[in-house]
Amino acid sequence: MSLVAVYAIRVAGPSDAAAVSDLLRATYPVLMREAYAPVVLARALPLMTVANAGLLAGGTFYVAETADGAIVGCGGWSHERPGTGERVPGLAHIRHFATHPDWARRGVGGGLLDVCVDEARAAGNRRLECYASLNAEAFYASMGFRTIEQVDVRMTEDVVFPSLLMASEI
Repeated sequence: MSLVAVYAIRVAGPSDAAAVSDLLRATYPVLMREAYAPVVLARALPLMTVANAGLLAGGTFYVAETADGAIVGCGGWSHERPGTGERVPGLAHIRHFATHPDWARRGVGGGLLDVCVDEARAAGNRRLECYASLNAEAFYASMGFRTIEQVDVRMTEDVVFPSLLMASEI
């Protein structure tokens, strides 16, 4: 017997902050542990596993939710470049994606990304960029993104997170 992954994707809001943070805490340490040294994760995870209030309030951040209300995935997009707030006409940025490890490889991340692509395109964007974690390169590549370069994302003055700048024309 095969299990069918049943979830719905909806716009997230500020009231989802605790559930999104719980998802990030359950996801990032597990999925990133083979791509990063423990010392890197020890410094970065406390910063990365908190829901971004600005994204939750922006109307372009989504959650995948099961019928019983469990949040099993999240992700969104913004016009603003993460960390700088810079806006470039026609360019949007994929933001804060996660799929619970129990729901990995069931289409949750792809479903969320499809919604983001459609909405970003409808808003007039023609290119998407993301700062992908090293472990997420294969996922984004399977969704049509190409790796541009390795970048160090500065999270605080003394916390730098190795990532990949990836892009896709939409």
